[in-house]
Amino acid sequence: MDIREIQNLIKFVAKSGATEVKLEMDDFKITIKTTTEGTESTTTYVQQMPMQAAPQMIAPQAVSPAVSDTVSAPASDDNAKYITVKSPIIGTFYRKPAPDKPMFVEVGTTIGKGDVLCVIEAMKLFNEIESEVSGKIVKVLVDDSSPVEFDQPLFLVDPS
Repeated sequence: MDIREIQNLIKFVAKSGATEVKLEMDDFKITIKTTTEGTESTTTYVQQMPMQAAPQMIAPQAVSPAVSDTVSAPASDDNAKYITVKSPIIGTFYRKPAPDKPMFVEVGTTIGKGDVLCVIEAMKLFNEIESEVSGKIVKVLVDDSSPVEFDQPLFLVDPS
């Protein structure tokens, strides 16, 4: 199992609402735990095991209804009036649709609900990330071509 498959598994568990999933294969063991809002969203443990272990998959132990929304207010006082747009998936963040094309948005760009802000590549698929709010881009929090995690802040938007 490579890193991309592990990232997809984490993404799947986060979307499913399961609070814990354990996966044991021939040579490794993975435990993924998710918690409710306000605490750490995803914890992954990967442990190497002896080769003689038999593969098995243990079903999720409990189902929790919510993982964080894509958009939420940041905690700091300076940025309290801004809305944070967060990554809905794990992957590589790109500000342009192609290397020779202009960026989707810049600081100061006025956006509307449904406007494409960026793309995130996951498993060779480019996922367009659309805005769920209208406003003006105040800050871009991630560098182009950088890896991003689930629920990582990407942009600050001034809704006024």
